[in-house]
Amino acid sequence: MLVYKIFRRSEWDVFVAEGQSAGAPIDLIDGYIHMSTSQQVVETAAKHFAGESDLVLVAIETDRLGPALKWEPSRGGALFPHLYRKLRSSDAVWDKSLPLGAAGHIFPEGVI
Repeated sequence: MLVYKIFRRSEWDVFVAEGQSAGAPIDLIDGYIHMSTSQQVVETAAKHFAGESDLVLVAIETDRLGPALKWEPSRGGALFPHLYRKLRSSDAVWDKSLPLGAAGHIFPEGVI
């Protein structure tokens, strides 16, 4: 199963350069990396990245994350994937730009 992490370009650049990431400032505060399923990622983008245009969407295979991936209740009781370790570049299946269109973020075909 794929889950998704949205990075701002500056966060993405650090991830690429270092080969790993502890996440965005909110992830550091919460102590885990916030991720979303394909059913959750559109709302995540709208809620936490509204108006931001230079984003990168990263697809991550859950099997690569092992026991550090926990499914925990969040918005309205829905279970969200949370990663309790650094995200490594080897965890990523692919990455694509997540541009902002007139009606919101434009997701790659097949994600939603």
